[in-house]
Amino acid sequence: MVEINQGFKDIEKSRRVGVLARPGFSNYFEGGRDAHPTVHYMTELPEEDLVIYRRKLPHWRLAGSVYFVTWRLEFTQPEMTPDERAVIMAALKHFDGQRYDLYAVVVMHNHVHALVKPVERYRLQAIVQSWKSFTAHKFSKDHSRRIPIWQQEYFDRIVRDEKEFFNKLEYIINNPWKTWPDMKDYPWLYIKEDMNP
Repeated sequence: MVEINQGFKDIEKSRRVGVLARPGFSNYFEGGRDAHPTVHYMTELPEEDLVIYRRKLPHWRLAGSVYFVTWRLEFTQPEMTPDERAVIMAALKHFDGQRYDLYAVVVMHNHVHALVKPVERYRLQAIVQSWKSFTAHKFSKDHSRRIPIWQQEYFDRIVRDEKEFFNKLEYIINNPWKTWPDMKDYPWLYIKEDMNP
């Protein structure tokens, strides 16, 4: 397993531009927490188990993999309110540890990023569909939004190795500050405390 600091050779450069300067998150990259996820990466799993299918976007499936997932509001929808972001955050955390391991999530004003590993018999497409369906119905009922709320398709990528895992984690952590650089705190950002499921 690659040490965290070896995986981030440009960490000092990132710190200089403020990428890792978020309170409470730099420990994941400096080895201050035992942040190595116990997961199998694509290069460690049997290639014959890889399934590829296509809708509007290609989707690769490999049991035991961690995925970086993104989905967006329908183009006609206004930005999400703070209450709506809280609904999404609660929905994603609800089955964490039961149907999937949720390593990180950020709910932005018009999209969501998650770093997730489905548990055994649960399929990623069913997990994402349940997130989108539950939140769409909640938004329609409680916030008077018109359907469709989410874009039909979503993006997912199998995380290939530990370096990519931490690159995606860093991306999620920093996403709010890329959009709003002067912001002090962002409550719709979740990072799993114990990265050893």
